[in-house]
Amino acid sequence: MISTSSNDEKSYSRYNQYGDNPMAPVGPIGLVPIKGSEDFTDQVNYYLNKRRSEYQQEVFISKHPGFFREDYKIAVNNARFSSGEGKAVVQSSVRGHDLFILADVMNCSCTYKMFGYDNRMSPDDHYQDLKRVILACSGKARRINVIMPFLYESRQHKRNARESLDCAFALEELYNLGVDNIITFDAHDERVANAIPLSGFESISPTYQIIKEMYRQIPNLSFKNNKFMVVSPDEGGITRAMYFASILGVPLGTFYKRRDYTKIVNGRNPIIAHEFLGDSVEGMDILIVDDMISSGDSMLDIGREMKQRGARNVYCAVTFGLFTEGIEHFNKAYEEGIINKVFATNLIYRRPDLLAAPWFADVNMCKFVALLIDAINHDSSLANLINPTEKIKNLLREKGEIS
Repeated sequence: MISTSSNDEKSYSRYNQYGDNPMAPVGPIGLVPIKGSEDFTDQVNYYLNKRRSEYQQEVFISKHPGFFREDYKIAVNNARFSSGEGKAVVQSSVRGHDLFILADVMNCSCTYKMFGYDNRMSPDDHYQDLKRVILACSGKARRINVIMPFLYESRQHKRNARESLDCAFALEELYNLGVDNIITFDAHDERVANAIPLSGFESISPTYQIIKEMYRQIPNLSFKNNKFMVVSPDEGGITRAMYFASILGVPLGTFYKRRDYTKIVNGRNPIIAHEFLGDSVEGMDILIVDDMISSGDSMLDIGREMKQRGARNVYCAVTFGLFTEGIEHFNKAYEEGIINKVFATNLIYRRPDLLAAPWFADVNMCKFVALLIDAINHDSSLANLINPTEKIKNLLREKGEIS
């Protein structure tokens, strides 16, 4: 649930300034991009400006200075010393603003000088920069919201044996720094929100945007005639795949990973085999859905298994395309006819070679993020935005899939 205020005093001061209109904005919007999020923020700024130009009202413009502007961005300099230490300098006033800090912790293209060497920024470096910006704005901004599409340390969401609980601690840390709302997408496990029960936390799925892009990219796409199946790559993602299958009205299949629990390779138990549970896939189009592609080995293994079982086309849909081991093995799989298309959002950095790949489809989420920011700024309900069911049904009706 989105948090609109942390206490009664905060709420009183807001309405004291803006009056009793519940649709009044919390304050002027300020978009603050962390290093590596500038391009995404530019697009969000464009759509936010376009959105507000469509419904701008004189009452908002006259009573709420800064409500409608050409540029909502607030520049910040995440400077680094030669030792690698850093600081954040906000380059314009944020007093009274409703700040939305956008952080792409997975942007591996950012570098900084450290003892004369180029050091590539890790998720830890991006997270430290985020905290520095929050510290620079604390006590001045009216409200601080963090939009972190890939939730920092979200893969370390539970404890097995003697392990750190990094994600839960990071959320607590942001809450203690004064962050009111944290917006993320397709968190690896949404139960991490239990770490901050008094804070606003939303994990949003891009299901509608992915299906819409599939219609754009795949000629003669149809979910009828029992020729399409949704497949989960493992038991952990079955809920996500169940939603896809249910809303599209197609059958569901799933794999489970048989692992070797006697050894650990690269921090995890190696996979011995992928075992499939489901009906025959012969002659069917397959959509493999997951939250992310990391190295991509599991996704390609499943694609090969589907092809060996007689599948016609294999598509992959994920929220985050990391491709940590590069894209060469995906290029080879595409040439061999193992995969036809991979859909992934632009919520994180995508390398130029990935964007140029013929099998890759980029799902633009900037307009949706702009709508989220506009709604949160008005303390409006997000139910219609974050629940894509009705929008997907309308899309399927438009395409003649349902009556």
